[in-house]
Amino acid sequence: MLTAHHIYKSHGIQPILEDVSFSISNNEHMGLIGPNGSGKTTLMRILAGIEQADSGTVVSTRPGMRIGYLAQGMDFEPGQTLQTTLNLASVSSAQLEAEVASLASALASHPNDSNLQAKYDSAINQLSTVGNQPLAILGPLGLSEFPLDTPVQVLSGGQKTRLMLARVLLDEPHLLLLDEPTNHLDIEMLEWLEDWLSRFQGAALIISHDRAFLDNTVDSILDLNPETHSIRAYKGNYTDYLEQYVQEQDKQWTAYRDQQEEIKRMKQDIARTKEHSRWVEMTTTSGQPGVRRYAKKVAKKALSREKKLDRYLESDERVEKPKSSWQMKLEFETDQNISKNVLIADNLSVGYEADKPLLTNLSLHIRAGQRIALTGPNGSGKTTLIRTVAGKLPPLAGSLRLGTNVKLGYMTQEQELLNPDFNALHTIQSVAPFNETEARNFLHYFLFKGDDALRPTAALSFGERARLQLGLLVAQGCTFLLLDEPINHLDIPSRARFEEALANFKGTVLAVVHDRYFIERFASDVWNVKDGKIEKW
Repeated sequence: MLTAHHIYKSHGIQPILEDVSFSISNNEHMGLIGPNGSGKTTLMRILAGIEQADSGTVVSTRPGMRIGYLAQGMDFEPGQTLQTTLNLASVSSAQLEAEVASLASALASHPNDSNLQAKYDSAINQLSTVGNQPLAILGPLGLSEFPLDTPVQVLSGGQKTRLMLARVLLDEPHLLLLDEPTNHLDIEMLEWLEDWLSRFQGAALIISHDRAFLDNTVDSILDLNPETHSIRAYKGNYTDYLEQYVQEQDKQWTAYRDQQEEIKRMKQDIARTKEHSRWVEMTTTSGQPGVRRYAKKVAKKALSREKKLDRYLESDERVEKPKSSWQMKLEFETDQNISKNVLIADNLSVGYEADKPLLTNLSLHIRAGQRIALTGPNGSGKTTLIRTVAGKLPPLAGSLRLGTNVKLGYMTQEQELLNPDFNALHTIQSVAPFNETEARNFLHYFLFKGDDALRPTAALSFGERARLQLGLLVAQGCTFLLLDEPINHLDIPSRARFEEALANFKGTVLAVVHDRYFIERFASDVWNVKDGKIEKW
């Protein structure tokens, strides 16, 4: 259906993609993984025709193939509505049918007119969206309750993601290119999307850091290596890929260790041969020519072995040392003198308007060491509860108190607590008594190297800002973490390291999270927000 041939792309002198080749077949669902910044979105944009490769080609084998591209970022114009975003026709089907007939007649007279062809294709596409199709898509996505003239700016982050997903699906594409479609989606919407993709008859290429989502939606994985800038294909879902990758790494480590042992043995043999040659020369005289000729032969033998070793070390047969994964190193410190009762809430109601509370009459008790995953539909009040506990919103009713010596660390969903005018260095120094050298060393653990620490926060990527917020939690020495979608913009290796850090963290965590893979490994308790209450599972 679509084939990429030897794609090369660079940003300045820095290569992003090198000799990338692969094919997507009809009905094949592929996952594209790799660390943030490795070039996944760049490759997706090249496939969508939005960006050009420096060299190489993208070839479609299906005539008239429609590509649906869901971008990661969402930029909306002021006053933009659901109708204009979805590109729904504001004219009747009869008017559109008349326009299609007129354009078809014109094309019959001018079959090579590309402008006419483009207008005809657009009119056909508009005609296909008239009628009940929008409701068929918007309903399951939880957007049918909004009138089509609703401004996009009133929607939540999750609703905006669903709106753009609806826009892509309404075009009935043959090939879906989805760049992190699970961002801001709650578990109910994730399961709907998984079910929809399982029935989708076209092809799909999906960038996602949600490992459970990849397990449930793809049948092959493309792994984009940030070191070589190349792609490796694996059959199966994410779990299958991980098993194959770990086996390959183990095999390479075994081969590397065996090679190092052999190199060590060869060097020792060369050293012994050289030493024997020198000893013969030093203990003999010119009156013993036979012995000295033997010593020279031994020396030549040592030199020959040395050259053979050098040739081997420079050859393709040499096994390279496996590189460590692109990972984060996180270490959280805890205070051993904190209260057993971290948070107690009695008859708590939260929201923004006294007569319209989102959650009511909550009685909550969080004990030291609990790891609570807070789940539920988007807009149900999860973030509002987190903001109330963090002291950013006053309770509408009831009481809320923290235990003795409890120190909050708060990570926001929208990353709004980061000062856009600060760089990473100033951000860390604003909460910790570090000099510049200490702050740089600290940031190195969060993969801010060199001049990265001096870039303004506003210029950082989603993943970089998420890592900086994690650094803030560590620097503050928090004992109670409030995490609102903490891994939303983290790549898979960083998610795995974040899970490892939380496993070693001895404090308490309340986290809004929709990543089922993360919940399974992290949570000691799951609280589900439903109908203004919290169900404890």
